[in-house]
Amino acid sequence: MSFLQKLYPALLLSLACAPFSIAQQPAAPDLILFHGVILTGEGLKEQKAQIVSAIAIRDGKVLAAGTDIEIKPLAGPDTRLEDLHQTFVMPGLNDAHLHLGGAGQTKLNVDLTGSKSLEEMLQRLQAKAASTPDGHWLTGGGWDHTLWTNKTLPTRQDLDRVTGGQTGDHPTLLERIDGHIAVANTAALKAAGITGKTQAPQGGAIDLDASGEPNGILRDTVMEQFEKVIPPPSHEDRRRGLELAIADATSHGLTSVQDYSDWEDFLVFEELEKENKLTVRISEWLTFNDSIEELKAHRAHHDLNDPMLHTGMLKGFMDGSLGSRTAALKDPYADEPANSGLPRYEQDKLNKMAVERARAGFQLGFHAIGDKAASMALDAFSQSYNVCFELQPPGSRCIYTVAENKRDRIEHAQVVDPADIPRFARLGVIASMQPNHLLTDMNWAMDRLGPQRAAYSYAWKAFLDAGVVLAFGTDYPVEPVTPFRGLYAAVTRANEAGNKTYFPENALTREQTLYAYTQGSAYAEFEEKTKGKLAPGFDADFILLDRNLLTCPAPDILKTRVLKTVVAGKTVYAAKP
Repeated sequence: MSFLQKLYPALLLSLACAPFSIAQQPAAPDLILFHGVILTGEGLKEQKAQIVSAIAIRDGKVLAAGTDIEIKPLAGPDTRLEDLHQTFVMPGLNDAHLHLGGAGQTKLNVDLTGSKSLEEMLQRLQAKAASTPDGHWLTGGGWDHTLWTNKTLPTRQDLDRVTGGQTGDHPTLLERIDGHIAVANTAALKAAGITGKTQAPQGGAIDLDASGEPNGILRDTVMEQFEKVIPPPSHEDRRRGLELAIADATSHGLTSVQDYSDWEDFLVFEELEKENKLTVRISEWLTFNDSIEELKAHRAHHDLNDPMLHTGMLKGFMDGSLGSRTAALKDPYADEPANSGLPRYEQDKLNKMAVERARAGFQLGFHAIGDKAASMALDAFSQSYNVCFELQPPGSRCIYTVAENKRDRIEHAQVVDPADIPRFARLGVIASMQPNHLLTDMNWAMDRLGPQRAAYSYAWKAFLDAGVVLAFGTDYPVEPVTPFRGLYAAVTRANEAGNKTYFPENALTREQTLYAYTQGSAYAEFEEKTKGKLAPGFDADFILLDRNLLTCPAPDILKTRVLKTVVAGKTVYAAKP
């Protein structure tokens, strides 16, 4: 096969089927990058990563990849040539799980991320209260009591000291970093009508003090009661927060994200796209619990084939988190024997809802952190796979009876019964995981789980060895948006100081991890034929980095700096010199 045939197979085929004209020449590239170290993504799955020195781009797509000698002659009079000077280039990273809306609001409200003590948390809160008009709500979060010396949860009385509390100056609700626990002050509890006699909904809990009154700690579904009393952000604030979150994402090398935010956030994304200001590709998840009618209306609202923005899977929650001890476990927590977590569904109801939504043609994705939650999700998926979706005329082959075509997902899958891992593979369920969680959780996961269960937690390699597709993300803003922390965690299973490891037998190679952050994530959103590679016909989404991720020392992965982020051939982020 000639070089031209390899570069332009589709074009030559079309020429062969048309009358010959000397004017019909392959279109010249808009851009050629050369003299680089370019990871194309080819061979990653087989751990034989292909490296080339040049790529050609036209109309937002990769036209060709190869050596400088092969690619530079393709230039036309208007082609821009860029010397990479041996810079490392790779496909853009695809974050398979984040929350841009939550990140944006955290940036605009009370950001408690990284607070090293209750006192620091309260100092930040007091500063925000001082600059906020009386009577206005204080919201936000990011606090993590496991970082504090005494590891004691904050209370409403703690918040009352700096927010006005009983006088109602600032009703306050602050979510823990994982989003599965919140602490409210007295004024906020009163506004929501929560007392010691309030019955918590399925999947939630209200912690009480010695007098039988709420101590301020609210778990999982209880937090939903505040949606009726907390004023939503203005359109201007919502947009400003989303713009900050998107800028954060692109500056860390994300060219695609799979997002779960509010529907109002999606409308802002549409607004940005119409103004040509959307700089990252977004697949927006819908809420599993919404009615079929509402889900269909939201799906029909926007073109599903829009390469920059569309709706995707349905997101449901099976349980909470390990950090808050609300993840649903088959056996009690090792450090709290009376507690096995908070499942959010009865199995029969979950199965029925899954089948109904499968019949309507939706991909399903369930947040499941505990092993009981993962088993419940798998049971529901097994029921939905018996459905022949009514998407084609009677008598035609039902395209979604094959598990691979359905591609349901379990988000997080942090603790999974080893007996359930083959079920993932058998049902074609994708393990959508966030390796960076290990950097936080390894400080207390052993305490929560005990050594036997801990050994099969965050089991990336066990999933991969069983033939399960991995799709990696960050869970931003629960963790920082940088994917390089996740890459480091996946290949070392060590803390950031490098002096503690967590069951290193479940570590991955760099190639396996990069595949999960690019092509695995693309597969999880049915985009594996257009994203995740720098190969002819694929989207020209790529990043330039300050180091070679395949060869640099493992600790240096944490220091990785993005020099440039490119989406559809256009630079959307460039680091300052």
